[in-house]
Amino acid sequence: MKASHIYIFIIAMVFAAFAVVFDTFPRSTFSELEKRELARFPHYTAESLADGSFTAAISSWFSDSEPYRDTFMELSMLVKGSLRMAASEESVSFHASADFKAVSDSGADDEEAYEERGTDGTEGMSDFDNNITADENAKIANAGIIVVGSGSNVRALMAYGGSSKSGRRYAEAANIYKRRLGNGVNVYCMVIPTATEYYCPDKAQSCTNRQLPTIKNVYSLLSDSVKAVDVYTALGNHASEDIYLRTDHHWAPLGAYYAAQAFAKVAGVPFMTIDRYERRVVHGYVGSMYGYSKDIAIKNAPEDFVYYVPRDVTYTTTYINYTIDELYRVRSESKPVRGAFFMHYRDGNGGAYCTFMGGDTKITQVRTSTKSRRRLLILKDSFGNALPGYLFGSFEEVHVVDSRYFTKNMVQYIKENRITDVLFANNIFNVCSPKIGNKYISFLDQKPGIKHYPADSTEVAVPAVEAEGATMPTDGMPAATPNVTETETAAPTDSIR
Repeated sequence: MKASHIYIFIIAMVFAAFAVVFDTFPRSTFSELEKRELARFPHYTAESLADGSFTAAISSWFSDSEPYRDTFMELSMLVKGSLRMAASEESVSFHASADFKAVSDSGADDEEAYEERGTDGTEGMSDFDNNITADENAKIANAGIIVVGSGSNVRALMAYGGSSKSGRRYAEAANIYKRRLGNGVNVYCMVIPTATEYYCPDKAQSCTNRQLPTIKNVYSLLSDSVKAVDVYTALGNHASEDIYLRTDHHWAPLGAYYAAQAFAKVAGVPFMTIDRYERRVVHGYVGSMYGYSKDIAIKNAPEDFVYYVPRDVTYTTTYINYTIDELYRVRSESKPVRGAFFMHYRDGNGGAYCTFMGGDTKITQVRTSTKSRRRLLILKDSFGNALPGYLFGSFEEVHVVDSRYFTKNMVQYIKENRITDVLFANNIFNVCSPKIGNKYISFLDQKPGIKHYPADSTEVAVPAVEAEGATMPTDGMPAATPNVTETETAAPTDSIR
């Protein structure tokens, strides 16, 4: 047999093997790598067949749910990683994804305008040298993600596209809440920067916009009666510590601790220092940035997920859990149920950020043994999940509402629960999105109850430890989704002395 015939035979066998795998093996339903549910086989209707959407959906399902999807993607990453090692990484180029462009506001950054104008609530804010802890090695990965460092110190950063004019609607939402709620309720505004602001080296600065101008803009637009919470400076003062996760887009629980400390000072409430907490660790954690960056270096640099559970206060946690459909719309809600605030995750579980409350699709109410006559409501995105646990020693009650899931009337909820303090706590991507500000404002006048959607909407069950809103369009940033079969709840009691 000629060599050419042998070559053709081998190629034919390879193609045949792929055909057997992709056409006959069970389809993948969940991607641990991408932290999301994969496409499902579409529901047939005569209308969808006529307009072509049914066949298009079948095509999307077939390509999205191929067998061994994560295995093939990881193999691809290994090949690309090997090629990168052979190439020079001294120069950095940037190709923005659609998601990056979507959060970019029109208008260029104009930091000088802030220095000339002066702003309320920003007088003490400090700008920081971004190379305090950043490794100079940098490369651009998938979807506008900057990967810095090497070896076990690799860190993934999300490029920021907001401008110095961003965040107006977020500030307006805080102002409107204060006007509607009156003098009996304190309103605070917190803008949470991402790790990019502190760890992006000089050579990659052209790939991302500065976040400080946006933060100053938001605080300058607040009314005199809304209190700005400067966490930018608090985090910058501790940038040499593990305040942000390296492999996930969220901050680390330690970063949330310093932010909570800054808030407690502004709110004038007592604060439990870190020595009054039990330190717990999930080893071998690799978060959401592995799947989003498609860079094998992230997987090869796992980190410890360290969180802190208060010792010197007792508390009970009650949830109203939501069931959502595939478009993240609330379909139903549970009666109030008792649960644990801190969930326990095994080492190596990529969903460990859901340690706090198990995720987002719920209303949380924590009653504490603290007798301060102060009751806090936190309006947040997923970054805000890490804040409440540090405030159990500061408030009698802590309520938590996510910007995406709330079915009640906000004014009525605040009145019925005798809320004394409202904190807006959102990451800077959400701050830049007018949709988030509009959503918060809509809560004030919405009629309580569940909206009804077409019967063909697919429901997504929300287990005790549930998905955290992966790739939620209004979340502003990607979010990790745990493999719920690998989680285990904490001790039955949520009161820890």
